[in-house]
Amino acid sequence: MPKYQVGLIGLAVMGANLALNIERHGFSIAVYNRTWARTEEFVNGPAKGLTGLKAFQDLPSFVEALERPRRIIIMVQAGAPVDKLLETLIPLLSPGDVVMDGGNSFFEDTVRREQELSAKSLQFLGTGISGGEEGALWGPCIMPGGPKEAYAALEPVLTSVAAQVKDGPCCTYLGPRGAGHYVKMVHNGIEYGDIQLICEAYSMLSGLLGMQAGEMSELFAEWNQGELDSYLIEITAKVLAYKDPDTGRPLVDLILDKAGQKGTGKWTSQQADELGIPIPTIAAGLWARNVSALKEERVRASQIVPGPANKPTVDRARLIEGVRQALYASKVASYAQGMAMLSLASQQYAFGLDPVEIARIWKGGCIIRAQLLDRIQDAFRRAPDLQNLLLDPYFRDVIATHEDKWRYVVSLAVQAGIPIPATSASLAYVDSYRSARLPANLLQGLRDYFGAHTYQRVDRDGVFHTQWDSAK
Repeated sequence: MPKYQVGLIGLAVMGANLALNIERHGFSIAVYNRTWARTEEFVNGPAKGLTGLKAFQDLPSFVEALERPRRIIIMVQAGAPVDKLLETLIPLLSPGDVVMDGGNSFFEDTVRREQELSAKSLQFLGTGISGGEEGALWGPCIMPGGPKEAYAALEPVLTSVAAQVKDGPCCTYLGPRGAGHYVKMVHNGIEYGDIQLICEAYSMLSGLLGMQAGEMSELFAEWNQGELDSYLIEITAKVLAYKDPDTGRPLVDLILDKAGQKGTGKWTSQQADELGIPIPTIAAGLWARNVSALKEERVRASQIVPGPANKPTVDRARLIEGVRQALYASKVASYAQGMAMLSLASQQYAFGLDPVEIARIWKGGCIIRAQLLDRIQDAFRRAPDLQNLLLDPYFRDVIATHEDKWRYVVSLAVQAGIPIPATSASLAYVDSYRSARLPANLLQGLRDYFGAHTYQRVDRDGVFHTQWDSAK
């Protein structure tokens, strides 16, 4: 019986589509799912007639069918399900076998699992995969981290099935231990901020100009031809254009304004706090989802809590151009935060991340792919040790040319009582970053007063504490 080159466990949408992608690129693949009903649905549906793919009903038969050293990709829900699967899988493996976790696992879990498998002479590759079900099928962005030998074993498969852009496959070795899942986590954090920024642009256009979904769809499609060119702007135009077949109304108008989040955005914010790195746009994207979940409370509060009595008078053309410029400048700030976080994490965890390569692989397949990433690549090529994108000449000029309309839009939103937390946080981030002196001097004085936390001075070296009540 011939042995299969790759094994894949987990046939939910992402796993099933990735298996089809692997088989289409000429690799023979064995698949297994915990429930046989799901497997039958797959082999009798999208995988029907594929000669390079075979499904197995039990895990031992699946493992035995793979050529050695085995290469196994697991695509199951992050968290406890991964650990439970590994408990069953590990005893069936042989030294040198490679296991790749392609789910949205927390990077610290990946580090722990790699250590556990390494102790058994097995290799573990924690790999972020972005692109949704379409990306998994036709070419995702793949972010692997772990032992270099483990990546080398799977590299021919991963680089073949990944999205392809003009400067190569959207897959590269990122670094040791949990580097791959860390980069994917920050990717998802940027995605949270980016989506929220788009939603705030939509809110301003509809709230202040009364623009309807169809009109906004045309506007976003137009914006996608310029500096805002990106996957998320492209699909925003499509979502706004879609009409509900039952009512004929724009479907977006019928969707409940109540969002959820799956963990990666929260992890990004938590990790930023651990590192002491500011990511206000990303954090705003997270808490905006959380406050949206309070739908019943918000409806009640809308009848109780007062807001502005009158909407400000606006110039239509000025506001539209202002929203466009504010959206792009805010996106720049969001990416600046994400890249700065990756830089600090690379030092903290000794990942050795390459920002040029990260920007390159994000240009295809993934949710945050955008023309902007070409500019980010250029910035880090010019200055490999660049501390923040805002210091690069191109991005400095973006802030300079977009600043006035950005402030105009934020000001109008405040006057109108329209919440744009990510857009305003982005502007506040830039203003804070460019401030040579912030009011943290008073903050430190207050902390020293009530908690003897000490402070430093600008006129002499050392650490100081004052008995404030006795000071003259």
